[in-house]
Amino acid sequence: EVQLVESGGGLVQAGGSLTLSCAASGLSFDDYSLVWFRQAPGKERERVSCISSGDGGTYYADLVKDRFTISRDNAKNSVSLQMHSLKAEDTAVYYCAAQFLRCAYDWGESGMDYWGKGTLVTVSS
Repeated sequence: EVQLVESGGGLVQAGGSLTLSCAASGLSFDDYSLVWFRQAPGKERERVSCISSGDGGTYYADLVKDRFTISRDNAKNSVSLQMHSLKAEDTAVYYCAAQFLRCAYDWGESGMDYWGKGTLVTVSS
């Protein structure tokens, strides 16, 4: 059974930092691209960042570019999202997802093969 388990969410003040982690099991981790999505209250889920299998290429949504950094540790089957300069509008449930395709092809919701259950990030202003 494939499992993606997010951790690291919590309450942080605006301007602060937080690092999310996602531990994966039950899949050939190296073969999958890992993606972070988020869903704010009352809004649709949106993509945040993707890190590819193979070349490890990284991609970011414009809203988080230069503030968030995605990384993966294939030895530990984990992916992290470092978030800096957090804003109130970053408040959301953050989800980890995995897809077999590389990010360069696509990293939208419909392409994800597996999802985690999410972790809540609340940024107070």
